[in-house]
Amino acid sequence: MWSDPMMVRAVSGADGGTVMVLGRCGASEAELGTVAGGPLPEDVTWRWPGTYTVVEHRAEGVVLHTDPAGAMPLYAAEFGGGWAWSSSTRALAALTGAALSAERLAVSVFASYVPAAGARSFFTGVRLLAPGSRVWLPSDGGTPRCTTVWRPDPVPGDPARRFRVVLQAAVEYRTVLDPEVSCDLSGGLDSSTLALLAAAARPAEGHLNGVTVHPDDDTSGADLHYARLAAARDPRIAHHLLSLGTEQLPYTDITAVPATDEPAPSTLARARLEYQLAWMKSEFGTRTHMTGDGGDSVLFVPPAHLADLLRHRRWARAVSEATGWARLRHTAVLPLLNDARRLAGVSRADAFADLAHTVESAGHPAGEDRGDVTWVPQLPMPPWITEKARSLLAGGLRRAATEADPLPGLDLGPRVLVDEIRELARTAAADAQLADQQGVELHNPFLDAHVVDAVLRTELRSRPPLYAYKPVLRRAMCRVLPPQLAARTTKGSFNTAHYTGMRANLPALTDLTEGHLAGLGIIEPGLLRTHLAQGAAGVPMPLAAIEQFLTTEAWLHALHRAPALVWTREENAHV
Repeated sequence: MWSDPMMVRAVSGADGGTVMVLGRCGASEAELGTVAGGPLPEDVTWRWPGTYTVVEHRAEGVVLHTDPAGAMPLYAAEFGGGWAWSSSTRALAALTGAALSAERLAVSVFASYVPAAGARSFFTGVRLLAPGSRVWLPSDGGTPRCTTVWRPDPVPGDPARRFRVVLQAAVEYRTVLDPEVSCDLSGGLDSSTLALLAAAARPAEGHLNGVTVHPDDDTSGADLHYARLAAARDPRIAHHLLSLGTEQLPYTDITAVPATDEPAPSTLARARLEYQLAWMKSEFGTRTHMTGDGGDSVLFVPPAHLADLLRHRRWARAVSEATGWARLRHTAVLPLLNDARRLAGVSRADAFADLAHTVESAGHPAGEDRGDVTWVPQLPMPPWITEKARSLLAGGLRRAATEADPLPGLDLGPRVLVDEIRELARTAAADAQLADQQGVELHNPFLDAHVVDAVLRTELRSRPPLYAYKPVLRRAMCRVLPPQLAARTTKGSFNTAHYTGMRANLPALTDLTEGHLAGLGIIEPGLLRTHLAQGAAGVPMPLAAIEQFLTTEAWLHALHRAPALVWTREENAHV
């Protein structure tokens, strides 16, 4: 489903079929023609910058080459004796009459931190196709065949240099795509890097519009200080400050969010996002906008890395990194090392099965106090979860446990990151759909498949220490970022606005507790109302499940409010 025809490029294939590239791909027409002239190479979906996928149409069926990062998801469903596929799960659900999946909704609310459990469509009978795969959909309706073609096995070389090359290519591609591209300039390392690379890559005339949002009563915060440092680094950056008032507080009018394929991460910040996009379009005609989303995940070293060090007998380094991590967390070193030793002997499938048992038995997570040295973070279930939701959630976790791992044998750290990055990238596609409603194309270069591929292929000996803050980016961009910004080790916070917004919108948020999820028996409305009130009052508690509930409930409101998608049939049509 594309709003811009240029996001679909078609060339003739070697066997008389058609090869289509969907999305934004940095390949030239000559390069596409060359690869389409024979069997498509396995790396066709991560060879070039951009976020895209490749589809081969043949007489005997369709072959879908999926994006390894998962930022360009594809879906398939049985239809009319064969298979239908789409870039939109909502579209396929409308075609097949698929209902919402109660299990997937329960996972969305209570286990969004378990990516493998959420790696499926929100509609029954609509399949999310595996990222990084070649999927064959036979025209006779036979069983699809899925072959994993992307695997981030380590390669030698300097990870900082490799990262610099691919990220610079990703940004340069966007400046070629739209010379008037704008960019977030939050003062963090990720957005500042993108803005400076884009400013250097753009045509000599004109400038790059960098945007920093800030509370309307604060123009002297740390984020603004660092954003100004980044803007002053290159005179081609036109730095714009956008103040946010009470109308843009988090949680404001969240049910006005447009319908998307799944709950969008920016739902709770809908008012802010829509205001910023509309303002940029009005002020300087933004059509394409880049954000630093994905940088935190792609450049993250998960605590499971400690288990890899132990498995590979890097004893001294394991102790050193555990000590550094313990200092940051103000905790003891030995429990971290013990957890890493335990994790080294636990399979991914066993971890999901154990978590399913914990959820179903209403027990406490086994790793609750163990520094997150686990396959997945293990958070306590909120008191407003129902028995039905526990059963649904346990079923989703057991399903994930029984599915064969498409990437067996990877080190634990990279394997954890693959799951996390794919979850983030897929949900970021829903944010892009929100922006599209405002007429702005949202880009996240850190989530390009060739960027993800380059980072995850780092050898164990070259991986950064667990306790260091983005050393690969800082080393890669040492000549790009201002030294004071490159030395930054913290991020800004919108916590004050977060709690202010929750308090200001509490009546509307409370009304949502009697909505669709309550009707499905997934949440206990009375207990949830109590927790909402406590959260708005600032009572210390985990807010992740409350935020996921509000995001999912707002999405359900949007689905039921949106006009039905209508398909039309064209006989003897061809691509």
